[in-house]
Amino acid sequence: MKFLAEEIEVYSETHTENENELLKSLNRETHANVLNPRMLSGHLQGRFLSMISRMICPEKILEIGTYTGYSALCLCEGLKIGGKLITLDINEELETLTQRYFDQSEFSNQIDYRIGNALDIIPTLTDAFDLVFMDADKINYINYFNLCIDKVRPGGFILADNVLWSGKVVDKELKKIDKDTQALLDFNNMVHEDHRVSNILLPIRDGLMILQKL
Repeated sequence: MKFLAEEIEVYSETHTENENELLKSLNRETHANVLNPRMLSGHLQGRFLSMISRMICPEKILEIGTYTGYSALCLCEGLKIGGKLITLDINEELETLTQRYFDQSEFSNQIDYRIGNALDIIPTLTDAFDLVFMDADKINYINYFNLCIDKVRPGGFILADNVLWSGKVVDKELKKIDKDTQALLDFNNMVHEDHRVSNILLPIRDGLMILQKL
């Protein structure tokens, strides 16, 4: 997942706005007590998500893949007054921990946290979203995009995380391409050719695709 030299990464984080105390606590608890803590957006990417959200000033955000809630809290920092973030996750085992941090945040009344299959929930949503953040199972990235694109307002954004997949998308030494890697290759190619969006793939952390609906 690391593409930069460690010294460069540390320097970048050192010269990036600090996490607030709630995010620091969530970061520590996730790494101490939760499986696969690398799934957490973390300090640098979290501040990037916050900055993007503050630039857009969204009224409605959809997040697909909550994990322990770090990225949701970062995205909420840019919400308009009275705005709302809907975040979806299929893992009910993390619900208590995640909800505890949501309840402690200043955005507790703006977060709609739902446990269930996003493929079933998204079609029921009637909101027009200004920002969508996809960070769930990679196999369904194309499905999530297709379900969301008509729910994003013109000029709105879709962000897709992990699109470089620890560099596997360009690894010529792989003897066999696994399903997740192939799904991301297909997704990256599809959105790059989709004339409904403009796109840029940034090598931030594990790769972040930014799409703007035209």
